[in-house]
Amino acid sequence: MARKPKPQSQTKLFVLDTNVLLHDPTCLYRFQEHDIYLPMATLEELDHNKKGMSEVARNARQASRFIEEIVSGRESEISEGAHLAPHSHNAATGRLLLQTHPIDSDITSVLPYSKVDNQILGVAGYLKNKYPERPVILVTKDINMRIKARALGIAAEDYYNDKVLEDTDILYTGVRELPADFWDTHGKGMESWQKEGRVYYRVTGPLVPSLLINEFVYQEGERPLSAQVLEVKGNTAVLVTIRDFSHYKNNVWGITARNREQNFALNVLMNPDIDFVTLLGQAGTGKTLLTLAAGLTQTLEEKRYSEIIMTRVTVPVGEDIGFLPGTEEEKMTPWMGALEDNLDVLNMNDQEAGEWGRAATQDLIRSRIKVKSLNFMRGRTFINKFLIIDEAQNLTPKQMKTLITRAGPGTKVVCLGNIAQIDTPYLTEGSSGLTYVVDRFKGWPHSGHVTLARGERSRLADHAASVL
Repeated sequence: MARKPKPQSQTKLFVLDTNVLLHDPTCLYRFQEHDIYLPMATLEELDHNKKGMSEVARNARQASRFIEEIVSGRESEISEGAHLAPHSHNAATGRLLLQTHPIDSDITSVLPYSKVDNQILGVAGYLKNKYPERPVILVTKDINMRIKARALGIAAEDYYNDKVLEDTDILYTGVRELPADFWDTHGKGMESWQKEGRVYYRVTGPLVPSLLINEFVYQEGERPLSAQVLEVKGNTAVLVTIRDFSHYKNNVWGITARNREQNFALNVLMNPDIDFVTLLGQAGTGKTLLTLAAGLTQTLEEKRYSEIIMTRVTVPVGEDIGFLPGTEEEKMTPWMGALEDNLDVLNMNDQEAGEWGRAATQDLIRSRIKVKSLNFMRGRTFINKFLIIDEAQNLTPKQMKTLITRAGPGTKVVCLGNIAQIDTPYLTEGSSGLTYVVDRFKGWPHSGHVTLARGERSRLADHAASVL
């Protein structure tokens, strides 16, 4: 049965602020059947922001291209609005309207009209009076502008389309505790077999459809189990027991897992079939240490990768300290304190080598670890490399895509971060590139994710993380 077209009064009219277009130029196609109105002040601000090589300037130019494409050839009917459907493969079926005449607003009596934000508020107020039967909503990422709009009785909203999750509490953790009655409900007709020292279970039951490939499951009690989901087909799943990295015989560069989640993390880091790993966790959970230990073992001992490449976003926490001298590697050194600290820990484990032996090992390690800046990543291809992206919570989804698509054959990409410590302006826990990749990659057979729960740095660091 064909759907009845909605009456015109049901569709909303969204007035866009410039920062929405600068944040996501494709927002023009994200409002489904609703109409979009662009005030002249928004177009003017787009023009001011188009110069330069920054992300904002690129987005301004792209937004202008989209607008030009939509309105070109429609000069006669521009006041009626340009249909978005032909340009969005019918994803957006509303119209794009531009301000075609000066608008006088009574908002000037409350706010100075010289400010661009107030001009956009004036347009929204005028449209609200002109179309009383229709919801007119101002969309802006500026909190103060939303407060002003509400004070003036204008409906205002944030732009939510880029947010992966409203609530990061429901973000995939990669770890699941099995219920106590798991074997009673899933053990009927179970098959189990052994291969290369690991036990495989084929189970069937109601919980199986919610499991994801490479998710870790565990059960405590008389018969403790720690396993990884290998495959899921309908109501049947194959679980395989994991390697126990908490035992010293399985140590990774002298490091052993101190808790369950670290054990799971080392299992994905050391698995050659997993190309993409994300590790989340608060400060001191061992993200960088475990990753470096796994990288060094697979680069120097197993010769699986040719070198380790480490990069991170250079967003200062406090005031910037000016230009840094030296080559790309030297400029990145102050940002790589985490690397130095963790290498010290990994070197201390080699007590038998003596001072000379440790110095030689340190030089060998240094020659295999390259520190790169994010600024020069576009267009590169990494072949057989172990790529570590530290502080990945400060990346936007677009930057994250640029980085992960650098991976060539035989390369493993590991993203580390703590979404509670975002330093990049305008990025939130819901819209961070790290949240984005965790959500998009879950269930892919060649990716693994673990949220590390327990801090292992020191009792002081753990207490500080919980009470401060």
